[in-house]
Amino acid sequence: MPQAQGPGTSPYFAMGSGRGATRARRARSAARESRARAVGHDGNVSNNPPRTRMTALQRRSQLIGVGRGLFAVRGLDGTTIEEIAACAGVSKPVIYEHFGSKEGLYTEVVDCEFHILLDSISAALAEEAKPRVLVERAALALLTYIEDRTEGFRILMRDAPPTQPEGAFSTLLSHVTARVEHILSDEFSRRGFSGEDGAMYAQMLVGMVAMTGQWWQDSRQPDKHTVAAHLVNLAWNGLTGLKKEPELRSEG
Repeated sequence: MPQAQGPGTSPYFAMGSGRGATRARRARSAARESRARAVGHDGNVSNNPPRTRMTALQRRSQLIGVGRGLFAVRGLDGTTIEEIAACAGVSKPVIYEHFGSKEGLYTEVVDCEFHILLDSISAALAEEAKPRVLVERAALALLTYIEDRTEGFRILMRDAPPTQPEGAFSTLLSHVTARVEHILSDEFSRRGFSGEDGAMYAQMLVGMVAMTGQWWQDSRQPDKHTVAAHLVNLAWNGLTGLKKEPELRSEG
């Protein structure tokens, strides 16, 4: 009577056992990967997908975005490099590699926001149009920036970066005032006023728009188009009724 073959002697069982072992190994490997995805470095279970590997440019952009959000709320001094790294999901050396320091990141954020706003206002003033329309466009450009990039505007109004000790927003206003001065000087000359007064009135006009923008940043009422219309109403109708030799009525 032939002896029954055990698991180690049956060719069929051995083949099935090999396939089963392969499937088991694959299952164990998949389970390990699943656990690795589900459990974070702190041991807590997470539903977040694994972090995507970024290019250097993508990582730099991500760090600027994270820094913008933290700096807008806490300022430069109130934000730590550890917080930035934790929010970005990177180690501190990664930040140092891209920006050299926390201050380097802050300067990059300010520079980015500075040029976005300056380019927007400059574009509004560069198009061919009547002076009143240019003032409208410039006011709307500022209010639109505040609406779309509130964090950026808060940063421009806060701590001055090392490269701009006088303040980023003050520097920006100086650039804008120079453009407005040119527009007003031409308009003043056309109306028979001294073109040199355009510089002084440019400071007044830009300052009025800037202060209104700071107020509207938190108020947001009324809408930006209404605010711009009132700004231009005060500025332009005031300019229309200008006297060549204004005098103070409270003196003498």
